[in-house]
Amino acid sequence: MNDLRSSAAALRALPPSCGPVRLIGVDGHAGSGKSTFATRLAAELDSAPVLRLDDLATHEELFEWTGRLTEQVIEPLSHGATARYAPYDWTLRRFTAPRSLPPSPVIVVEGVGAGRRALRPYLACLLWMDRGAQESWRRGRERDGPAQSAFWDGWTPAEIRHFGADPSRPFADALVQERCEGYAILPGPQMTASPDQAITHRDGM
Repeated sequence: MNDLRSSAAALRALPPSCGPVRLIGVDGHAGSGKSTFATRLAAELDSAPVLRLDDLATHEELFEWTGRLTEQVIEPLSHGATARYAPYDWTLRRFTAPRSLPPSPVIVVEGVGAGRRALRPYLACLLWMDRGAQESWRRGRERDGPAQSAFWDGWTPAEIRHFGADPSRPFADALVQERCEGYAILPGPQMTASPDQAITHRDGM
């Protein structure tokens, strides 16, 4: 069992991946527990900022947010500058006032697609919430209630298409499993792909 303190220490020890910033991706199926885990991990990372990818997606562009992420967040941070992005309001169905995201030592990027191909080069570490798709979607529907059933009906096939074309789990450095108390963090496919892979800081996780 992992109380996240040792994992946080290992993440802080990683070299910067985007300018002076260590971007930590937290990916997984919708409803898998990413948001809660990311919040708890960020608390252990000295209250690190959390960028929610739901703030960059829209009803019409569930996964087509790479351009916004690159322009508004990745490019400024890679130059050590403060990023500014306009979060999307899912009730008003429009972008709202911009938020600032300073180049903190660690920033957690949380959301479905956080480990996508275009973002991986900028990640210091990719964590995958290791809960199956069907269970995750069931949890998400129960959380959101009947009012969001139509949204979920559209979301599920869109997520299947996304991960079919651009999977994240095979590239995860660690798998996060939620337990009755806390989390178990296990080596991911990326760390176990090669039996003679050199040991790095990440093995501290």
